[in-house]
Amino acid sequence: MPVLASRARKFDPEAAFDLIARHKVRNAFLPPTALKLMRQVRDPRRFGYAMRSIGSGGETLGADMLDWSRETFGFAVNEFYGQTEANLLVANNADLFPVRPGSMGRAVPGHRVAVVSPEGEPLPAGEAGLIAVARPDPVMMLEYWRQPQETAAKFAGDWLLTGDTGACDADGYFWFQGRDDDIISSGSYRIGPGDIEDCIIRHPAVLMVAVVGVPDPVRTEVVKAFVLPRPGVEPSAALAAEIQAFVRDRLAAYQYPREVEFVTGLPMTATGKIRRKDLREMEMAKKREGRAR
Repeated sequence: MPVLASRARKFDPEAAFDLIARHKVRNAFLPPTALKLMRQVRDPRRFGYAMRSIGSGGETLGADMLDWSRETFGFAVNEFYGQTEANLLVANNADLFPVRPGSMGRAVPGHRVAVVSPEGEPLPAGEAGLIAVARPDPVMMLEYWRQPQETAAKFAGDWLLTGDTGACDADGYFWFQGRDDDIISSGSYRIGPGDIEDCIIRHPAVLMVAVVGVPDPVRTEVVKAFVLPRPGVEPSAALAAEIQAFVRDRLAAYQYPREVEFVTGLPMTATGKIRRKDLREMEMAKKREGRAR
């Protein structure tokens, strides 16, 4: 089976459609960031591609992106979940079972995946906790090389703790909330950024978004959204207020972003994941600078 690779200075969504069409690519893995940029291409069918499947992972796609993929490619993108320490554990497969927008799918056959407490106790359906996989497992690491303490900290009994938070419903669908260190502690609430980002990106003026918690003297943290507007959209205080109202009307009151900042780019990993940690550190530096003045 031939595999296509292409060297590029940066990701160009039109060039991606052209590459797929010219080389008759049928199956591809495209991170959510790439798909969100490809969604901005006008009339993509003019490229004449004929794809069979697309896999994605790293960030939640959400209902809006799934609808776009059906309209653009004729099928829903299948989301996968795993990590370096324990590969492909959870997946969607639209040919085998219905895709629930926002869910990353069910446990892949052969793996025992659950949502557990920090002590490794499986939690009831719908209750948020740590996503974990039981050992032994054929795709699980044996250890961190020459780091026994870090290896021990990764496990609670026979459960490998992924470090991601989420929930599993009564039908076995897993719902990703975020990295444990991405969870926002605001007042008495623990807030995952995924639902808020999924909501904001449905706003017609938004191309991409990242949500983090920033320090607050009253609530410990408040929700802040870093918004990359679509081309041609002018950032303004009025647009920020509109985005806040957009979230408030669709999610719980405590989830709306109390701060909105417009940006020209978002920090990304090499695999297209948003580096929320960089945004949090940037905000901390701003706070320290403000106090110094």
